[in-house]
Amino acid sequence: MRILFAGTPEVAVPSLRALVDAGFDVAAVLTRVDAPRGRRKVLTPSPVAAAAEDLGLAVLKANRFTPELIGHLGTLDLDAAAIVAYGGIVPPAGLAVPEHGWINLHFSVLPAWRGAAPVQHAVLAGDDITGATTFRLEEGLDTGPVFGVMTETLEPGATSGEVLERLSHSGAVLLVQTLSGIDAGRVTATPQTGEPSFAPKLTIDDARIDWFQPAVAVRRRINAVTPEPGAWTTLDGQRVKLGPVAPLAHETAGTPSGTGTDTGTDGGTDGGTARPAPGALQVVGREVRVGTGTEPVVLGTLQPAGKKMMDALDWARGAATRGELVFE
Repeated sequence: MRILFAGTPEVAVPSLRALVDAGFDVAAVLTRVDAPRGRRKVLTPSPVAAAAEDLGLAVLKANRFTPELIGHLGTLDLDAAAIVAYGGIVPPAGLAVPEHGWINLHFSVLPAWRGAAPVQHAVLAGDDITGATTFRLEEGLDTGPVFGVMTETLEPGATSGEVLERLSHSGAVLLVQTLSGIDAGRVTATPQTGEPSFAPKLTIDDARIDWFQPAVAVRRRINAVTPEPGAWTTLDGQRVKLGPVAPLAHETAGTPSGTGTDTGTDGGTDGGTARPAPGALQVVGREVRVGTGTEPVVLGTLQPAGKKMMDALDWARGAATRGELVFE
């Protein structure tokens, strides 16, 4: 089967490599144009472009489907196009080019979480199950008929980055199986069933933590936006980036030291230690606790303004001389 592969970020690379390893004739790889990276804003090829060049494949770079691009695709004699997180809309004229259409690998169990950020929303919602779906691309947002589905358990402490990393590999296997089945005439697409949910891109504003939310909601939001766009809060008006937090081990006991408050909004205690108010930091033994609307959470790492990511306990001990510390 002669195919086009379209994709851009790192999560699409395992699919490209799997298709090549499976013996598919990849006529070309379509990816987005080089983008500025790092503090110096150096123009850098996408991860898919870099992988394609490493594999010796022809690379097409475009952020939108121009008539010229569609015309060129028409000359490639494509049986199908595989698309994984390309980051652009394929117009009807482009959809019509391959004989078997465009087969999209989407990182959710459709019709759940249609949109740009399915894994982030699954983590944010506290879903028990996640997975990936292959379906035929059409004009609607992730509405096309389904070829295949794989599922896995979504662990409560997993970040969206960790889940995507796993799904990028298991989903690559599903994509190879789907295209192989289409080539052999063994696979047909069936319409999606069930009530859809939607997963728009999460912005930097969505990544700000509201410490008055329950602890479980705080943990889910931080996990959902890790690594992108990155959870954050403020301290004395300056932004602080946050790593994942852990639930409080209720058997932990000790006396607060260094910083924080010793009174909670409800007077509750944990293991003999007064519960901190929402956003207030408290060092108990080797734990750095942050108050929420319910029980505290345990902070693992953080990145103060102008510094690198560091261990929360090391930072809290150094910051203790400033007196009470409260995330805003």
